[in-house]
Amino acid sequence: MHKIFLITAALLGAITVAMGAFGAHALKAILPESAFPIYETALRYQFYHVFALAITAILYEKFQNQSLINAGACFIVGIIFFCGSLYLLTLRAATGIEWLRFAGPITPIGGLFFISGWVQLAWGIKKG
Repeated sequence: MHKIFLITAALLGAITVAMGAFGAHALKAILPESAFPIYETALRYQFYHVFALAITAILYEKFQNQSLINAGACFIVGIIFFCGSLYLLTLRAATGIEWLRFAGPITPIGGLFFISGWVQLAWGIKKG
């Protein structure tokens, strides 16, 4: 499992860097200034949790238990829900597509997955 988490972290890290470059260059032309903090928050939290996922994978080699697997899964789901919903809200700001507002209530669900991931990580280390 640790290898899957490491590969996923590496790929998500590459995506994060690419999206950061896209935001710094291409989005400036189409995104209202007020929406940049939303996009930057998504990037920042995605990068934080890419590192959390990588650390979880490394720790899994030493402390193999279900809590660490749960932590890694929570970090991945959190990235999808939290960051993904913020990216959709940024897309809404750029395009005016109103039905994308459904993404707003998804953001806190992703945040709960992040919190759960950190708690599972702590518990997994304690159990190890």
